[in-house]
Amino acid sequence: MSDSLSAESVRITGHDGEEIEAYLARPSHPPSRGGVVVIHHMPGYDRGTKEIVRRFGELGYDAVCPNLYWREAPGADPADAAATARAGGGVPDERLVGDVGGAAGYLRSLPSSNGKVGVIGYCSGGRQSVLAACNLDLDAAVDCYGAFVTGTPPEGFPLQVTNLVEQLPSLRAPLLGLFGNEDSHPSPEQVDELDRILTEHGKPHEFHRYDDAGHAFFATDRPSYRVAAANDGWERIVEFYGKYLGG
Repeated sequence: MSDSLSAESVRITGHDGEEIEAYLARPSHPPSRGGVVVIHHMPGYDRGTKEIVRRFGELGYDAVCPNLYWREAPGADPADAAATARAGGGVPDERLVGDVGGAAGYLRSLPSSNGKVGVIGYCSGGRQSVLAACNLDLDAAVDCYGAFVTGTPPEGFPLQVTNLVEQLPSLRAPLLGLFGNEDSHPSPEQVDELDRILTEHGKPHEFHRYDDAGHAFFATDRPSYRVAAANDGWERIVEFYGKYLGG
């Protein structure tokens, strides 16, 4: 834990060499540490997400969150930017991989880096965390209730996404999954399917599931917040990253 940290908006190089905004938090100590790429949820690059970035800084990691909606709505209010992105079908998978790859490269370029980088995502970001770990050289990945890693989006779903079943055999990093048993996207059955596929392909993973918790149980500013599940989830994340990223 670090009581001293800095946080600021920065520019990083994302997909296709484009410059995008990102939010960075860094502790003063220790001198060598791992990094965490935080993928924001569908509501966007908002206050709650930035609090999560700072929490990783407090935990002793360099942490950065790329603003995935920067191209659609640079400088816009998070809710407006999210609405604009949804109207366009969401963030294309190829672009997401490029932006997360750029964020990981940015973290590894910092003089404090120990060379290890993990990724974590919430809601739509949970799926994107798995997507990134299937396509990039990362050291650890965390999926917080990501929908449509398995399963099929319902008719009329606003985002143009497919599941990741065909990509899962290519998963390159250990995966931590945190899920609510009252969630419908992903449902417990879809989590079971993900567990089965990863087990069949020998992919290291650990899942934790919580009763009386649905989607977005980490979100402290929403009615879905569940204290017990969120607190235990944070303990699991700290242990997981401590094992794979150091710190």
